Amino acid sequence: MGSVPFATSDSDRLEGHKHLSTHMGVELDYQRIVRAAKKLKLGDSAPLMRLAILGDCSTQQLTVLVKGLLGEAGLRAEIYEGGFDAIELECCDPASALYRFEPDAIIILNSAQTLRMAYLQQPSEATAYVGDCLARIVRIWDAIQSNCRAAILQSTFAVTPDSYFGSFELKVPTSLRAITAALNANLVAVARERTGILLHDTEAVASWVGRRQFFDDRAWDLWKLPCSLEHLPRIAKCIVDVLLAFHGRVVKCVVLDLDNTLWGGVIGDDGLEGIELSMHGGGAGESFVRLQLYLRQLRKRGILLAVCSKNDEAVALLPFLQHPDMVLKRDDIAVFVANWEDKANGIQRIRAELNISLDSIVFLDDNVFERNLVRELLPEVIVPELPEDPSSVVKFLSELNLFETTSLSNEDLQRAKQYQTEAKRRESAARSTSVQEFLRSLDMQIVVSRFDAFHVPRIAQLMQRSNQFNLCTRRLGESECAALMCDESFIPLYATLADRFGDHGLISVVVLERQPEALMVRDWLMSCRVLARGVEQFLMNHVVAQAEQLGLKSVMGEYIPTAKNGMVRDFFQRFGFTHSSMHQNEWVLDVSSYQRQDTYLHLAQSGPSIHTPEDL
Repeated sequence: MGSVPFATSDSDRLEGHKHLSTHMGVELDYQRIVRAAKKLKLGDSAPLMRLAILGDCSTQQLTVLVKGLLGEAGLRAEIYEGGFDAIELECCDPASALYRFEPDAIIILNSAQTLRMAYLQQPSEATAYVGDCLARIVRIWDAIQSNCRAAILQSTFAVTPDSYFGSFELKVPTSLRAITAALNANLVAVARERTGILLHDTEAVASWVGRRQFFDDRAWDLWKLPCSLEHLPRIAKCIVDVLLAFHGRVVKCVVLDLDNTLWGGVIGDDGLEGIELSMHGGGAGESFVRLQLYLRQLRKRGILLAVCSKNDEAVALLPFLQHPDMVLKRDDIAVFVANWEDKANGIQRIRAELNISLDSIVFLDDNVFERNLVRELLPEVIVPELPEDPSSVVKFLSELNLFETTSLSNEDLQRAKQYQTEAKRRESAARSTSVQEFLRSLDMQIVVSRFDAFHVPRIAQLMQRSNQFNLCTRRLGESECAALMCDESFIPLYATLADRFGDHGLISVVVLERQPEALMVRDWLMSCRVLARGVEQFLMNHVVAQAEQLGLKSVMGEYIPTAKNGMVRDFFQRFGFTHSSMHQNEWVLDVSSYQRQDTYLHLAQSGPSIHTPEDL
């Protein structure tokens, strides 16, 4: 099932975010990273990632960089480094040292130079070369997924600057440039349809750097480096960004200043007509429109937007309500804080209302004083050092790659709407005379069912991102979650919730393991959006009922403390569990003594919980 990450100490976690807040990963100097890695001391409590790096090029330097950058983010890394150009050999051998290492993720780096040499040495025009090359890569993926449950991080192929036809090369389907582009397109298409395959985009790095600077044929000839040593840290950062997202380090909210951040000028002084904001007028006004368009795209993919402005609320709202070129509207903003308090207090209020952690927040403000204040008082918050020129802001944010993700679910696309609906629930709660009356009025419908292929992407996403209501904090990927569907020794459950206001979507995951005398809770996590609705009580009733159905006498569970999951410290105790005499973190419940919990949830039509592989 992959290794279980250790808890993160507060000092380790803050050190990682301190690095993010000050440098934002842009100081990508090879020697600096190596020196910093040697000095960095992470305690045993820091989360551990077991990685394998395989390449058809030299990977020694890349290994050092990946380990160093992960260390700066507060994660320990144990790395297995494969032999030179032995990807297929190691992956297709079930007894290889690669699988004995039991990695959480396998990083595959395919070099443009190896592709070039193989293609140019074809005995004739290789019209089928793309298909053959793609089939080889897919064969490697299949071998990995047959032998272990590691996530696969596959590189794209950088396009070399070699030119044989000039501009006409674009029209020659068998040119090296066309072959590489076609291979990348097909690689992406196949990866899109498979679970457990993530991409790190070497071609995007080469394109951003510039091929003339990225490639170094002398470095290849002498050391088999896939690019110049100067730009190898950018490949490492690309990989590390994906790994951090896979581990649950994702941005959930962007908190925005207004004056001279979302528009030019000061709305309180310059008025609606005086601020710089122009869809077609050019100049700084168009720069601010471009930033708003960028932010709106982030909102569409599920990242929440909030406002934290030193302003009178009515004045701050004017552009959102009345300016013709304002891209963002009031409905795009999940939480709107405009007052004369300091920004740190405002961000704390936003965090509390959205029920997210501070380290999942990015704060954008043009004012140096405000940025430094937030860094000092809320060191977990990510605070980029924005450029003074507004025309550079979108480019700057894109280069930082703050919004890396390893999944995109329907819940992501509906998130902003869900938070708007939640505001209506809060209004209804305020009008109710009691909590019980409010919960009863919601008419909550819950579905509890075994993992299925349709829900696996969201299940894996919840397992990777949930930190607070998460008993064990195991980071299972899509392939691992999919494997549980057909494993008769496990009862992997998901729950969805809806009420009269709308659909919360998939909000909880409970993984149970059948043992001879007990039903073991291996994972229990829940979205904090549905706290205090009775979901955990309903699910515990369901878990105990499963144990009774299987004729088991007890339910067991484990709580592994981390820096973020203190809210579930006494979870088992609340349901009548007692400490196990065998293990400190283990809890035991006698099924016969369980007191069924009352809730206001109604079980909707649902699929079965217990399956055998034949049923599936």
